[in-house]
Amino acid sequence: MKRKENNYAYIDGANLYRGVFDMGWILDYSRFRIWLKERYGVSRAYIFIGLVQKYTDLYAMLQESGFTLIFKETIYDQNGKPKGNCDADLVLHVVRDVFEGKNDKSLIVSSDGDYASTIKFLKEKKKILVVLSPHPKNKCSILLKRTNVPITYLSDFRQLLGPTKEKAPDGDGTSQGSFS
Repeated sequence: MKRKENNYAYIDGANLYRGVFDMGWILDYSRFRIWLKERYGVSRAYIFIGLVQKYTDLYAMLQESGFTLIFKETIYDQNGKPKGNCDADLVLHVVRDVFEGKNDKSLIVSSDGDYASTIKFLKEKKKILVVLSPHPKNKCSILLKRTNVPITYLSDFRQLLGPTKEKAPDGDGTSQGSFS
């Protein structure tokens, strides 16, 4: 019997959103969560995100899609834009989980070079699975590339992870295809 994988995803929520948005598409988070489970054996997917009261519907949708949210208190800059830097929280969570033996491998979702030392740590401990870059190859940090850890670019999966378009029904009134 094949042992079920117990891999964890650590997602920089702002980096994921901004990377996909900057490429002009919208990520279907429910499909993304299923993809993480099926492709990478992710049993737990953490999204590190700033807590902004007006986004409670977004938070509920993410939780319903199977993500565990780790909130960071936000502050506002001089233009009223919320800032909730989650990098340190994500790193601390990764390191704690490694030392407590909670998962088999880790998957980091970010294009931010600030995570390079964390990736190197995971590589030394043989606990890194892959880095998923929400930004295209030319915008992913050279510091992440220099770790020589596999990097998968989400833009390569845009058709699979973007919003679905309803197919026209066949002559019998049923639609074709499914996401399974």
